[in-house]
Amino acid sequence: MSHTAHIPSHRKPRRSSSKLALRAGVAGGVLSTIAVAGAAGPAQAEPVTDTIEMPTLNGDLSTNLSSAVAASAEATQQIALDTELQALEDASAAKAAKEAKQAKQEAERKAEAERKAAEKARAEARERANRTSERTTLSASASATVSDSGRDSDEGGSYDSAPATGSAAAIVAFARAQVGDAYVMGGTGPNSWDCSGLVQAAYRQAGIDLPRVSGAQSSMGTSVSLDNLQPGDILYWGSRSNSYHVAIYVGGGQFVGAQNPGTGVVERSLDYDAPSGAVRLL
Repeated sequence: MSHTAHIPSHRKPRRSSSKLALRAGVAGGVLSTIAVAGAAGPAQAEPVTDTIEMPTLNGDLSTNLSSAVAASAEATQQIALDTELQALEDASAAKAAKEAKQAKQEAERKAEAERKAAEKARAEARERANRTSERTTLSASASATVSDSGRDSDEGGSYDSAPATGSAAAIVAFARAQVGDAYVMGGTGPNSWDCSGLVQAAYRQAGIDLPRVSGAQSSMGTSVSLDNLQPGDILYWGSRSNSYHVAIYVGGGQFVGAQNPGTGVVERSLDYDAPSGAVRLL
């Protein structure tokens, strides 16, 4: 190989000045852009440090607000009280109306009951009057057939023929008017009787007050024979002053008495249930 032969150089080829200038301009532009971006970046990321101040309430505004709240609460409470009071008034009015209606119905019921009772009493009085009239007629007919001094052979007793007069008539009339009433132990009228209750009430028509029980009633007055009875005499069963039953002799051999719960007040012949004795108070 020749010493003059060309040996390639290992150095980089030289660049032209124009290319170098172009490259330097480009690099400078890039660096400027980066510098601008870097300068702008921190400014945008800077945190906000400003604070918002809330308005403060001065003394007058605070007082007015408190007054308004208190007034609103008071108004609400008053409305609640008014509502409760109205409810109570409505309930009281409803209760009063209900009670008034019930009282009216009760008064009407009582008035109707009293009206029916009065009608029943009038009907019973008419019926008793009719029975009394019929019995008086029958008694008068029977008395006419009885001897004044002798014992009637059919009746087996000596009976008066004269009608009752004066106090005896009042006693007899009252006793006969109760015929048909119920017998109730301890009854003293006006529609139910026991034996001594009826005798006591009958004698009260003549202004005579008798004891309440039969034993005491039979101990009153004067003892008389059953052959010499007069209307108004008290008949008794058992021993005198210890009798267990009493009735009123009404004349014509008949007596009226509150016998028992099965018969009630009846008028019967002495032979129906012969008494033990009799007493006279008139």
